[in-house]
Amino acid sequence: MTSENTSLPQVQLGQDGPMIGVQGLGCMGMSEFYGETDKVESRLTLERAIELGINMFDTADMYGVGANEEFLAPFISANREHVTIATKFGYCRTPEKPDDWSIDNRPDYIRAAVDRSLQRLGVDVIDLCYMHRRIDSVTLEDSIGAMAELVGAGKVKWLGLSAVSASELRAAHAIHPIAAVQSEWSIFTRDIEQDVVPAAAELGVTVVPYSPLGRGMLTGRAFATSLTDTDARQHFPRFSAKNLAANMLLVAKIEDIASARGVSAAQIALAWLYAQSRKLKVKTVPIPGTRKRSRLTENVAAASMILTDPEMEALAPLASAVKGIPI
Repeated sequence: MTSENTSLPQVQLGQDGPMIGVQGLGCMGMSEFYGETDKVESRLTLERAIELGINMFDTADMYGVGANEEFLAPFISANREHVTIATKFGYCRTPEKPDDWSIDNRPDYIRAAVDRSLQRLGVDVIDLCYMHRRIDSVTLEDSIGAMAELVGAGKVKWLGLSAVSASELRAAHAIHPIAAVQSEWSIFTRDIEQDVVPAAAELGVTVVPYSPLGRGMLTGRAFATSLTDTDARQHFPRFSAKNLAANMLLVAKIEDIASARGVSAAQIALAWLYAQSRKLKVKTVPIPGTRKRSRLTENVAAASMILTDPEMEALAPLASAVKGIPI
């Protein structure tokens, strides 16, 4: 596979990182949280992503309590020169304690967590390593300092932060360059536009929106009937029976725009995010998650869609009408 086959535009990761496709792939659902998984189809989806020009693959040590990193390892080994692997540390979940949602940012924990991820992923170096969540009890000087040491040791190439404030991003970047900041950002969740996005734009940090399709909600009204008993989204506020019914009325407005253009609601949602990032002058690489090749192809096509001003104006008020917090 060569870079000439890419059908995605590219953007630089951070200020001195590699050129990557403007859309990545969130791999969490291939192992946990969103119902039954199909490893064969998931692996084929990973291979198709490479063909389409996606080269950043997002995981975390707590997805499947390590199983997601292990699942990705053979794929990474077979495609290492085409893969920018991003993983995260911070949550203390283990196979022995899968319900332990405590967070640890201590230097010793960070070093041990990264070593475990390296082993599970089967790589010598992690391309992009995020601190999954931050706790105030550990200073940024200590946590980012430990991450910087891992860069110096050759175990990590670039550093990232997830779900931090603008002030935390600025403070961390002053300690060691931050290549990416990962936060939820979609038509329905726009909090980061106020402070984090402007800070990232100023610092040259790439914004990596997770859940750009609202954890599936923005794919269309049919989504409401697709949740199974093993799907964690049933317990999220926006997916409660009352809130979901109200939110689906908003999704219908996205579907109306999609229908008029002959595209999917998901494509409108992603095209909106690309348009919004251009408006705010920030480098953006959304990471919609999928386990199906058909959805992947659909998502990638959205990167070349341009929404009209009236379409953007119609979508603008939706976030303020959404019922329930994101999670």
